[in-house]
Amino acid sequence: MFSSAVLAQIIDGGPVYGTIGEGQLAIAVESSDPAVAKLVSRAFSIHGGYSVTTPANAGFVFKVEPAGSDSAEIVISSGKPLQEQLRRTVRGRDQQNAVLRACDLAVEATLRTKGFFAGKLAFVGKQRGVSELYISDLLFNQVRPLTRDRSLLTGPKWSKDGRRILYTTYHKTGFPDIYMVNLATGSKQPIATFKGANTGGTFSPDGSRIAMALSGTGNSEIYVANSQGKRPKRLTNNKNLDTSPSWSPDGRRLVFSSDAPGKPQLYEISANGGPMRRIPTNVSSYCSEPVWNPVHENLIAFTAAVSGGFQIALYDSNKRSSKILTSVTNSAVEPSWTNDGRHLVFTQRTSGKTRLMLLDSETGKVSPLHNPNFGDASSASFVY
Repeated sequence: MFSSAVLAQIIDGGPVYGTIGEGQLAIAVESSDPAVAKLVSRAFSIHGGYSVTTPANAGFVFKVEPAGSDSAEIVISSGKPLQEQLRRTVRGRDQQNAVLRACDLAVEATLRTKGFFAGKLAFVGKQRGVSELYISDLLFNQVRPLTRDRSLLTGPKWSKDGRRILYTTYHKTGFPDIYMVNLATGSKQPIATFKGANTGGTFSPDGSRIAMALSGTGNSEIYVANSQGKRPKRLTNNKNLDTSPSWSPDGRRLVFSSDAPGKPQLYEISANGGPMRRIPTNVSSYCSEPVWNPVHENLIAFTAAVSGGFQIALYDSNKRSSKILTSVTNSAVEPSWTNDGRHLVFTQRTSGKTRLMLLDSETGKVSPLHNPNFGDASSASFVY
């Protein structure tokens, strides 16, 4: 339990700087609105960096009150007796979003890292045997489908501005094609419908390019095109299966999976082309689905075969070593980073069912993001 947090300084209503110590930061949550209190408590309970407790045992008290249809006020207090250290009114798309943005402000003030509670998910939802593309808030309180195609689809990926989503669908031709949906208009346009399999479409960090895996030459290769999928440039040229490209934070490099060694391993290549270099994960004979950390360029999360199943692993290029992050029942696959560079959303597969989970890569805490009654959910992509 954290009991020695002190505030060093407060400047112009900015972040609260404190000595946090090791382990979790003990906080208490207060609100005159029971629904808000429940929402805030749930958010901080899944973070991994906090322990929600009573005010008497807390280093900080977060009081969050609704302040209108699209606003919330947060007051951060600390000390014995409690003293107000920060008061701020936060606006959002609606009241729930404002409350979660207020929680993100509290994360920034106390942990000095980005908050992610107000982010959004795109994912594949399957209900009554039918798969569609969905978007949702992180905590699954506001969920809506974007497609009604009643067709297999995979791999949704947000643009950084949250206005577009790439995904692979079998709807039009029965073969995998990459489409893009515009959130403002709801329109869907083809991005890659070449002969063969078109998969793995993902926007560059600045949104100007799309990396993808195309198999029109007979085997899957990595390509980069413009933001509309035009003028694709081939980056790899071999007889291997190259898939699942992911951009480095600066947009200069790509990590992808290739079975060049016989089974999938991770490789890196310049986004402009050139030689591919194997990444020495040295943790499993099967490494796939890499995702580059958006904050820390030395970190890449991926899926690794472990003990007859799959788990989420993390490669650190500074240490040139990997570690297994999860130990869930059956399998953990399809990792996706949140904006803070600390948390991952992944798919847990258990007894034929899939469920989206949140992983704190620092503490190893794993939390479910939705009730199993929702149905199957997989292939998440996060945007803030």
